[in-house]
This record gives sequence, structure tokens and C-alpha cells, in this order.
Amino acid sequence: MKLQGKVVLITGAARRVGRQIALELAHAGCHVAVHYNTSAGDAAELVSMIQELGGRAIAIPGNLQNPACWPGVVQRTVETLGAVDILVNNASIFITEALDTLDGFSLDDWDRMQRINLTAPAALVHYARPHLEAGDGGRIVNLCDAGVERPQPSHLSYACAKAGLVALTRALAIELAPKITVNGVAPGIAMFPDSYDESLRASMVKSVPLRRAGDAADIARAVRFLVETGDYVTGQIIPVDGGRSLV
Repeated sequence: MKLQGKVVLITGAARRVGRQIALELAHAGCHVAVHYNTSAGDAAELVSMIQELGGRAIAIPGNLQNPACWPGVVQRTVETLGAVDILVNNASIFITEALDTLDGFSLDDWDRMQRINLTAPAALVHYARPHLEAGDGGRIVNLCDAGVERPQPSHLSYACAKAGLVALTRALAIELAPKITVNGVAPGIAMFPDSYDESLRASMVKSVPLRRAGDAADIARAVRFLVETGDYVTGQIIPVDGGRSLV
């Protein structure tokens, strides 16, 4: 897909990995719908940066836990930028302030994790599908997690939601072919949660064969590959984890 002038909707784009994906695709010529939940200032700054690159951009607020916002995010993108050619389901939550374990089971936390990490991506595909199928077809990239191959009981609801996202990616690749490709990028250590101290970070890096943490740019380049040159790739989950999933 030639990216010049294409419209990409990226959820959770105001900060961290989503922000880097937005900038990577903007540099390639995309117009960008920057979805965010609470990071209004960061989203506005990112929109300005994309506009300075010569692209069009809009910031779209919305709490993906609320089903009412799902069609609106797609509608605002189309009304303002004229299309949705690429959908990147990046927004995600990860519990660090409480136990995400069987013993610490909370129905509210479980539902919130599934709603944002799995149900919202499915719903956004549903609402975006007519626009993605228009013209020469579209691209969907879901941000998964390399850790689902070896799920941790200390992150139970998160692991289950991300495993569901892998299954969703593969099922949709069949459902939406041949007009739309659907793939996943599965980061390993891309950006540590702010709550992780240096000793924990160092111990995690030791388990990576390439002996370093990744960064947001590594993930963004993988996303760009899938939407720009991955015309014959669909239903695949690409781990970007320095080989951590192999050991």
C-alpha cells in the first residue's frame, strides 16, 4: 500500500508506543486520527507535530471502556479526514497497582481488561470495515503481546485478553480477506511500565537473547512494514521481542 495520503486511525496514540507509530506513519505520508482517553495535552502536541510534517491530523477523545464511544471514534475520523484506510488497535491497559491473579480476582478489573484490550478492537473493526474495504482495500494491525505464548498467572486477565486478541486477529484475517489484511505486532520489552524499578528492568533484560530492551521505534517500524509492504501477509503475529519468546 502506498501510504502517501492514506488515513490511519490509531487508538491510544497520544503517548508511548502509539505516539511513535503515529509519527512513523506520518513521516510516510499518512494523515492521522489520534485517539486518546485522558492525555489531551499530549494528543494536541502530537497533532501539531504531524501538521508540521505536512500531514493532516485530528485528536479524538474517547474512553474505550464505554461502548458508546466506539462508533463515534470511527465516525469522527471519516467526517474530518475523509476515510479510514488503516486501523491500528494500540490502546491497552495493564494492571500494576493491584493483583491481577486468580486469588486477587475482581470482576470489575476483569471486565475492564477484556473490554479495552479485546472487545474494543473487535468493535472498532466492525464499525470501520465499510471504510477499510473501500478503494483498494485496507490494513488492520493489532498490538498484541509476545508474552501470551507463556502466560503469567501474575497478569491473568491481561494475558487472557491479549491471547483473545491474537485469536481475533487470525479469525478476522480469514473473514476480511481479500480486501483487508489483518496482522498483529507482539512487543516484548518495548517500554517498561513507569512503576518498574531499575533492578526489575535489568533482570527482565537478562532474559532477552539480544541483551537489550526494545523501544517504541522498533514496534513502529514493524507496524509500518505490515501496512506499507506486507501486501501478501495476513493473519500473522510478528514478535518484536529480541528473541525473548524463544527461551
